[in-house]
Amino acid sequence: MKSSIRKAAFCLAASGLLLATPSQASTGGTAEKLRRLDIMLMVTGLRCRNGAYDFQADFQNFEAAHLPALNSAAAELRDGFVASHGANGAERALDRISTVMANQYGAGHPWLECGELKMVARSLAQMQGTEALIEAADQLLAGSGSPSQLSWVRR
Repeated sequence: MKSSIRKAAFCLAASGLLLATPSQASTGGTAEKLRRLDIMLMVTGLRCRNGAYDFQADFQNFEAAHLPALNSAAAELRDGFVASHGANGAERALDRISTVMANQYGAGHPWLECGELKMVARSLAQMQGTEALIEAADQLLAGSGSPSQLSWVRR
């Protein structure tokens, strides 16, 4: 599974979908981080919804609390794709990168379990300010880590 995700990401990068975007929408940009955070929570929330740590309500609260920032990030990504792929190709490019992001978390978060993700989603929903959200995204989207590094999570 991981190798197929890497292959898909490589194909997208090779085709210019990840590399031909403006700096704000390029890999690691603020808009992409917020979009990736939203997708990670959505996908892992779906994976955890049938267990003891269902955090769908916490995820919905997170989206409601940060809707302006999340919508702005999505619009910024879309605008970057319009600039590099034209109006017709922008939605397709955005769909492709969103699919790659979602597939990355299809097997779960790399180092957080459902119970920890539930606490994360609840804390993110209560978080104030886009800068704090971006800092949290940097920590949560890292390929490795530990729940102990997330001092902002209310346990």
